Order: sequence, then C-alpha cells, then structure tokens
Amino acid sequence: MPVVATAWLLWVFWNGIDDLFSPGYERIIGRRVPGLGFLTAVLLLFLIGTIATNVVGRKVLQWAERVLLRIPVFRSVYPSVKQLIEGFSPERRGGFKEVVLAQHPREGSYVFGFLTGEVEVETPEGKHEMVSVFVPTNNLYLGDVILVKKSEVIRTDLTIEEGIRIILSAGTGAPRRIRPKHHF
Repeated sequence: MPVVATAWLLWVFWNGIDDLFSPGYERIIGRRVPGLGFLTAVLLLFLIGTIATNVVGRKVLQWAERVLLRIPVFRSVYPSVKQLIEGFSPERRGGFKEVVLAQHPREGSYVFGFLTGEVEVETPEGKHEMVSVFVPTNNLYLGDVILVKKSEVIRTDLTIEEGIRIILSAGTGAPRRIRPKHHF
C-alpha cells in the first residue's frame, strides 16, 4: 500500500505541475508533450535557487519581498508563513532547536515537540523560566505552541530529522529507546 500511495501521489504531483505549463507549449509546438511542463518547472526551480544563493540574487529577492510586504493582505500573512517554513529549514538557526518531550495535555501524558525558544514569564508569584514548545497536532505544519517550565521539559538525544520522522509516521518511526540529554 505505501508503494501504491507514493506512486499515486507522485503521479498527481507530476500531472499537476505538467498541466500548469503544458498549455503554453501546446500553443507553441501545436501538440502536448508529456513531461515538458514538469521539466520546465524543475528548471525554473533550479534557476530560482541558483539566483537566490548568490549575492545579487539575494538582494533582488529582498527587494521583491519589501515590495510585496506593502500589499495589505500579503503583509499580514506572509511573515507567519515564512517563519513557519524557515522553522523546518535545516539551515535556519532560529527554527526548531531540538526535540523534547513535554507533559501535555495533562500531567502524566507526554508529547513529542520541538523546542523553539526560551521565555521568562512574570506572574504575581514571581518570575518563571519557561520554554516554548511547538507540538504538531494535525500534520507537521499545524500545531499548538505550549509554554512549559524549563525544568519540566525532557530534552532528548533525537535529531530534528528524527523528530519530524516520528511526527509524520504517527509515532511508528519512534525509536525503541529515547535517551534524555543533560538538563538546561
């Protein structure tokens, strides 16, 4: 079943991308050439990636981003989406810092989460050192952000990639043994 599902998803993806560019080629060539639209998309992504990694390309992308941030709806949605996507990027230093276990939604129940930052919370009882933990709920991009006392989080020896695999596999990709790291 996983092989069939993967093949089907790839076929749907292939056709969706191919259908996006094929009408233009049909007008130019006069007939549909299967795969030409997909090849065009791959070449465009490669070209954009090449441009974005050099100094001039980064400047152009920053300028385009500044222009787009002037659009009312775009500027209210884009920063959040960008931050979310960067959280999953291996090059991003400000994204997920490590995989942790936190008691949630009640004491005695643990969830896998990604440590995203440290927060000092002031209450009438005093200051509390806490950490923010992203807990995926539906898929990897949707979830809850919970604040947990720093001392109550169990840091694990799992890599971010292993944590993502655990979440995407609905827990079936979890190792048989998880070792804690040293405390904060």
